[in-house]
Amino acid sequence: MKKRILLGLLAFIVIFIACSKTVFTGRKQLNLIPTSELNAMSFNEYRSFLTQNKPMSSGSDVDMVRRIGNDLRLAVEVYYRSKGLSSELKNFSWEFNVVDDPNTVNAFCMPGGKVVVYTGIMKVAQNEDALAVVMGHEIAHALANHGNERMSQGLVAQLGLSSLQVALSQKPSQTNDLLLAAAGAGAQVGILLPFSRKHESEADEIGLYLMSMAGYDPNQAAPFWERMNKMGGARPPEFLSTHPDPEKRSDRLRQLVPKARAYAIKYPAKGSSRLK
Repeated sequence: MKKRILLGLLAFIVIFIACSKTVFTGRKQLNLIPTSELNAMSFNEYRSFLTQNKPMSSGSDVDMVRRIGNDLRLAVEVYYRSKGLSSELKNFSWEFNVVDDPNTVNAFCMPGGKVVVYTGIMKVAQNEDALAVVMGHEIAHALANHGNERMSQGLVAQLGLSSLQVALSQKPSQTNDLLLAAAGAGAQVGILLPFSRKHESEADEIGLYLMSMAGYDPNQAAPFWERMNKMGGARPPEFLSTHPDPEKRSDRLRQLVPKARAYAIKYPAKGSSRLK
C-alpha cells in the first residue's frame, strides 16, 4: 500500500513538473517529452512520409504553399522575439510541402514545423487567405505543443508510462503510432479524442492571429470552415471529425477577428509577401 502511494505521489510530482503553458492563450498543459527528442522523432517520420508520398517539386500550388508558409513563419518569429521566447523555436526546422492528392482534403504540421498540404484541401480553400487559415491552424498545433501534449496523455493513459525513453525501449511500435496520431498524420487514438476539440479551438485562435500578423484576411476563416463542413453532406471529411461544432466555430472565429487585427497592428510580420 505504501509503495503504491509513493509511486502515485512520484507520478504526480513528475506530471506537475512537466506542466507548462501554451504561448498566446496561456492554457496549462502536460508535456512529458523533451522537445528535442520529440522533434527528432517527428523529422524522421516526416522523411518517411515523404518517401511514401512524393511531394510536388514545382508549380503554382507549391509556390503558393511555400510563400504562405514563409509568411506565417515570419509572423511566428516576430511574435516570439517580441516576447523574449525566440529560444523556444531553436528546435524548429520549417519545411512546407505539397502532396498531389485531390481526393485527400487534409493538411498537417508535425512537431518542429514540418508541414504537408494536400491538393484536395486547396480546392476548398479557393484563395490564398483561406489557405493561410488552414496552414496557420496547423502550424498553431505545433507551436502550442499539441503533439507533445497528446502524446504525453497517451503515454500516461494508454501505456502507463511517464517518459519517452521508457516508451521507446519497452513499446516502440505503440509510441510511434502515438506520435503520428498526435501530429494528425496517423490513425486516431480513441483515448485522445476528448482532448482534441480543445486543441482544435486553440489552434483556430492562434492560427487566426498568425495569419493576421502575416497580412492575410482573418475574415476568410469562418467561410472556409463552413465550406469544409458542407463537404460530403451528412459525412464531413475525416479532417473535421474532432473539430468544434461548425456553427459555434464560425461564431467564435468572427468574434476573434477584431482581436486578430489588433495582433496584426501590434506585431506586423515585416518581410511577409503581403506586407512588402
